[in-house]
Amino acid sequence: MSEPHSPAAKSAVSQSPEGKTIPLAAVSGFSNSGKTTLLEKLISEMRGRGIRVGTIKHDVHGFEMDRPGKDTWRHKQAGASATIISSPRRIGMVMDVDHDHDPLELAVFMEGMDLILLEGYKNAAIPKIEVFRSAVSRKLHCANDPNLLAVVTDSIHEIHVPCFGHDDISDIADFLIQQLKVWIERVPSASATK
Repeated sequence: MSEPHSPAAKSAVSQSPEGKTIPLAAVSGFSNSGKTTLLEKLISEMRGRGIRVGTIKHDVHGFEMDRPGKDTWRHKQAGASATIISSPRRIGMVMDVDHDHDPLELAVFMEGMDLILLEGYKNAAIPKIEVFRSAVSRKLHCANDPNLLAVVTDSIHEIHVPCFGHDDISDIADFLIQQLKVWIERVPSASATK
């Protein structure tokens, strides 16, 4: 379902502390359009290609990561402005903020990634793919957005960007890599050098 694409160069990048630019793009669309499902498939496809992907999920309604009674929840309830939980395999952080952060502000937490994919941010001025399902909406939300790169859809649209089917994961990955100029740095892992 893809068609040739030659828009004006669209990019949003984050600068990592070591000076590496990390491209980012949003997967946007109405609720229940399949954004999370598409992201899961894209992350798996990109990882299979050796691309380290970080994700940022936007939630306009607010969220609660901690569970009542857990230690970090108790720390926050006691008044901590930020709390981090750390283990040998992962870290998590909950921090009070004074505004809804822009994706580029959040990208500083994605050191070491080759690509950052966002879920949501349909009104942000960043490159995006809109996920569309005809059972959910009658029209595209981002049709007139100059940052729209492509549409993943179950129907035909007269639009100025390429359209892909929901199962065209490899083609969508190829398209994103080409459009965002994803640079994959090959640094041997510690386990590969043993």
